[in-house]
Amino acid sequence: MFRSVVIVGRPNVGKSRLFNRLARKRISIVHDQPGVTRDVISAEVGDGYTLMDTGGLGLKEGESSSAAIIQASEKQVGFAIDTAALILFIIDGLDRVTALDDRIAARLRSGGKPVILVVNKADFGDEKADLEGVARLGLGEPICVSAEHGRGESELREAILDRIGRPPEAAEPDGGEAAEDRRERGPICISFIGRPNVGKSSLANRLLKSNRLIVNDVAGTTRDAIELPFDFKGRDKKLHAFRLIDTAGIKAATKLASSVEYFSRLRSLDAMQRSDVVFLVLDAVDGVTQQDKAIAGEAIKDRKPIAIVVNKWDLVHAAFRRDGGIPGATSERDYREKYEKALFDRLFFTPGAPLIFVSAMSGYEVDRMMNAAVKLYRTMDKKLPTSRLNETLARLAERTPPPAIGARRFRIYYATQTGNRPFRVRIFCNREERLTESYRRYLEAGLVKEFELNGCPIEFDLVGKPRDDAR
Repeated sequence: MFRSVVIVGRPNVGKSRLFNRLARKRISIVHDQPGVTRDVISAEVGDGYTLMDTGGLGLKEGESSSAAIIQASEKQVGFAIDTAALILFIIDGLDRVTALDDRIAARLRSGGKPVILVVNKADFGDEKADLEGVARLGLGEPICVSAEHGRGESELREAILDRIGRPPEAAEPDGGEAAEDRRERGPICISFIGRPNVGKSSLANRLLKSNRLIVNDVAGTTRDAIELPFDFKGRDKKLHAFRLIDTAGIKAATKLASSVEYFSRLRSLDAMQRSDVVFLVLDAVDGVTQQDKAIAGEAIKDRKPIAIVVNKWDLVHAAFRRDGGIPGATSERDYREKYEKALFDRLFFTPGAPLIFVSAMSGYEVDRMMNAAVKLYRTMDKKLPTSRLNETLARLAERTPPPAIGARRFRIYYATQTGNRPFRVRIFCNREERLTESYRRYLEAGLVKEFELNGCPIEFDLVGKPRDDAR
């Protein structure tokens, strides 16, 4: 059985805070506003099971959540419950047991899954708990905890393991070496980054072959960064283990309307830092916006391998097939060529990044996108021979000399690779400050082309001479 433990309950009873405590990570966004969690968020717990946080059941329609989003969120909760080995039903220890708590309890009792009733916010003992209401739920003796301060945590952990059993001993997979040949070591952690509503969750669902993530036309439907495992069979016929982080759309810092959006942005940037490969998702019709450029800059700043994914290509195809085309382009091919030129004019700082035109809706070129991720991941292990590295840098400097800073130019004496993931190259030079940003990009682009490191940024570690020796 899939060892999963699912946290459920009505909104704002502390599910996400308890999830973070049990996972020992700050993954779910914690906020007093009901309905912040919408998708099912999962994390691997050290005790050998998968913990899932869900959106609150019974959320009311309002400004922050439309009826469609609420319906989709509750569908996700149903999915989690159906796949659970154990359910943690959370109620608020500072509040009376409500009619909604009663309805959720009835649903859980009828489902036949094992349930642990957890009374949260029991910071000051049990005297404030609605014991009569708790007994009415018919789910047995509760465990009182404080997700905020840790009270009852060890008792709850023990109760979970008592119900689902201790983790099984690691065993050699069937097939031994043959199994290792079929599945490359991993998993490869990938993330989709981009503006809200460019189709990141739709692409994730396409990869997962399910509707695990809520998709809605309302920008900002995803708020947390959600990690999900899946396998992909590459063109090399090997099975590659992946871990997908679906992130909230990254808004410009000046356009954040609430603290929830602020923390969503931080979660997305953190997800990018934890990724092995980053997919920058663009809209095929909107083109490259200033915010797209800023998001790409964040990935490059973190020195992450990046592939650029232009989603919703089905809309472009339909426009030229049925709707008379798109103004300014004579054909789908012409539109694609102009889009690509405009893209790299704006994203000039992403040397050699693979560019894939896809459709999450139809599945067009999604396999090509994943094969690009496998290639990027492998490329990051390349070794750059020192002699060839120095020859290439010398050739680049001879072809285009560095600009003069005052009366002096930047000079390279020697270079050597010092690391991978990201590529790190130590350059011994005359003066570090004489390397301009534009010339740094020129050298990086030249090395990327020479060593076929497309999409993989390079970090230069400059070591200058003492000032009185520098020439």
